[in-house]
Amino acid sequence: MLAFIYSFIFIFAGAGAPGEASGWQTSINPYVNYPGFELWKFLNLGIFIAIMVYILKKPLSAAFKAKRETIRAELIRAEEERQAALAQLTSTEAKLASLDSEAAQLLEKARLEAEAEKARILSQTEEEINRLRRQTESETARLSQQARAELRRFSAEESIRLAEEKIKQKINTQNDAQLVRANIQSIGGLN
Repeated sequence: MLAFIYSFIFIFAGAGAPGEASGWQTSINPYVNYPGFELWKFLNLGIFIAIMVYILKKPLSAAFKAKRETIRAELIRAEEERQAALAQLTSTEAKLASLDSEAAQLLEKARLEAEAEKARILSQTEEEINRLRRQTESETARLSQQARAELRRFSAEESIRLAEEKIKQKINTQNDAQLVRANIQSIGGLN
C-alpha cells in the first residue's frame, strides 16, 4: 500500500516538463533509489510491523502474561520441590549419621543379650547337671538298697539251704522219729 502511495507521489511529482527534474527529487532520489536500498521498502515494513503490533498486542499480551504466570507457578513449584528434596536429603543424612550409632547400639545390645543368654544357659546347664547328679545318686542308692535286699534274701536263702543240708546230713531215721514225737507232743499229743 505504501508502495502505491509512494509511486503515486512520484508520478505526480514528475508531471512537470519532460526531462526536467525537480530539486527535491534529485536530492532524495539517489538515497531513495539506491540499488538494494529502496527506502520505500523499509517504510512499508515499518508500517506493517506497527499495524501488526497494534492488532496483535492484546492477544499476545494475554498469551505472554498467561505464559509468564505458568512459568512463575512452575518456578514456585520447582522451588518447593527443591526445598522438599533438601529437607529429605538432610533427614536422610541425619538418618545415615544416626545409623552408625544405632548399629553400635544394636551390636552392644546383641552382645549383652548373648552374654545374658550364655549365663542363663550355663546356669540352666549347672542346674541340669545337679539334677542329674541327684537323680543318679538316688538311683544308685535305690539300686544299692535293692542289691542289698536281694543279697540279704540270697544270703537268707543260702543260709536256709545250707542249714537244711546240714540238718539233712545230721538227721537220720532215729533223729527223725524223735523229732516227730516231740512235735506231736508239743501240739498236744495223739488223741
